[in-house]
Amino acid sequence: MAISLNTRLTELLGCRYPIIQTAMGWVADPRLVAATSNAGAFGFLAGATIEPQHMEAAILETRRLTDQPFGVNFHMYQPNADDIVELVLRHKVRAVSYSRSPGKQMIQRLKNAGVVCIPTVGALKHAQKAVEMGADAVTVQGGEGGGHTGSVPTSLLLDQVVNAVSVPVVAAGGFKDGRGLVSALAYGAEGIAMGTRFLMCAESPVPAQTLARYLAIKDPAAIIVSRAIDGMPQRMIRNELLDRLETSGVFKRWVLAVRSGLAYRRHSGMSLTQLLSSALKMRSSGDLTAAQSIMAANAPMVIQKAMVDGLPAEGVLPSGQVAASIDSLPSCAQLIEQIVRDAELRLDELCRRVS
Repeated sequence: MAISLNTRLTELLGCRYPIIQTAMGWVADPRLVAATSNAGAFGFLAGATIEPQHMEAAILETRRLTDQPFGVNFHMYQPNADDIVELVLRHKVRAVSYSRSPGKQMIQRLKNAGVVCIPTVGALKHAQKAVEMGADAVTVQGGEGGGHTGSVPTSLLLDQVVNAVSVPVVAAGGFKDGRGLVSALAYGAEGIAMGTRFLMCAESPVPAQTLARYLAIKDPAAIIVSRAIDGMPQRMIRNELLDRLETSGVFKRWVLAVRSGLAYRRHSGMSLTQLLSSALKMRSSGDLTAAQSIMAANAPMVIQKAMVDGLPAEGVLPSGQVAASIDSLPSCAQLIEQIVRDAELRLDELCRRVS
């Protein structure tokens, strides 16, 4: 029987399949985003770790590589957040994603220009607040997901949010194939978002020696949640750096925070005043303590060590637990084609099974 994977999400984003590639820092570059969108899914550029002066170039390069719609990710506390919004509007980018919600005025400005706003949340109350502030859809990431994450499993969080909001809900955390897509649709989601699975693709810019660490993981228990990097729960592959930080004292972590903050300032071109202002904005959002705000520069800079410099023992390896069941590096086109084929077969089998 003919089966369509069109959902409210595909209509909203203008893509063929209800699959989103998340905006992983240092990873979601123009090549990966374009390959994702060309294959019928929807890719997000990582705008939080791209230097301000290079953000426009990344958008233009992505536009050169694909004529399909794509999105940009940013954080409200970035000193250049307003500049990114201007670029999104100027170049008519289809969607934006964000974790901590921008102000209501900023969201309304984006929506007035037809930009789709899709925040990522890890708790029911955050999903509800995001919708109240104007989100067109929400991505809910369960505790299985990589990077900064919550403690509620995807299945439970997804069920809560789907029943509480009227906008399309995207499921994230633990997805890699067509079975996962079908299960998310069965829960009431309009699609899935994947980070780790796209990180482990042929178009991923992650160095081979770092990818080898991901492919070597076979036990989900080795992909742990730790607060050692920036004071917030973050899921990553256990490695030499993490082991050292887990057993070190507060002073050593603060030394790392100061070094990371100075490195991030050099990378981003921010002044010391802007860096402190960014930390204060994160603090005033109510989600972070003063210490966490200062340590927040740790994450992007130590992730860079692994994702850009190819030093997996010296950097952070953000990862969803699903990495333990991934053993290949397909192209984006191959991956999405396989997911869609498996989802259609699974749906067809279910229809036959219950008819």
